[in-house]
Amino acid sequence: MNKISSKINGIKPILSSNGISRGLASERDILFGFEKAYDQTQINLMSEKCILVDEKDNQIGSETKKNCHLIKNINNGMLHRAFSVFLFDKNDRLLMHQRSLYKITYPNHWTNSCCSHPLSTTEEMDTSNDHIGVKKAAKRRLIYELGMNESQFSENDLKFITRIQYKAENVPKDDVFGENEIDYVLFLKGDYDFNVNTNEVKAIRFFSMYELQEFLREEQNQNSSVQLTPWFKLICEKFLFKWWSKLDNISSIKDEKTIHKF
Repeated sequence: MNKISSKINGIKPILSSNGISRGLASERDILFGFEKAYDQTQINLMSEKCILVDEKDNQIGSETKKNCHLIKNINNGMLHRAFSVFLFDKNDRLLMHQRSLYKITYPNHWTNSCCSHPLSTTEEMDTSNDHIGVKKAAKRRLIYELGMNESQFSENDLKFITRIQYKAENVPKDDVFGENEIDYVLFLKGDYDFNVNTNEVKAIRFFSMYELQEFLREEQNQNSSVQLTPWFKLICEKFLFKWWSKLDNISSIKDEKTIHKF
């Protein structure tokens, strides 16, 4: 773990203790040699139970994180609940992170502040009180991934914005894993300290609106090494900059009823 202040101007690389090689594994290697193909901590997390939903976001069951992300199940309609946190500092800069090379899906990709799933537990399945279950899940992962101090913020500091539904294949393409999610967008604003989990996060950086627009243009360059997660790209293209300009009036951008489908 590296102690990193929230007052960050540039990229802060988080170095792993023993690098990891991410070659393309075959479907057989991944499904039958799962223990050998990936990092053990990430494999263990794949046994967590996610919340299965229908296209109206009604809870219909649970399944392991691994099974929720298998293309063969996605193609049969398996859909699960997720969340994406967008954390802004007091200067209205957005915290982004680069996913670690240990991640099974979208390693090394830049994305929003924190992305994960509420689990199939009584607490995190609770849809009352402005989606308190998802907010509790988001707080849990902010502490786990970014090392945020739980005394510095509460679930109620997380503001629900809207939901999106999207589907995507893994990158690097492996024909095994992908995403099919109803994703809750949550905003959080404030200055916080971070002690990042290097198994989850390779680097973090705060972006102004202009800096992110430049970063997105760089990603479009054919020779660019910048990679962005599909959900983050969709949110940027459709919503983010409109929302960003209204951070002082978040209630005006809240959309409780719509599930935006892509």
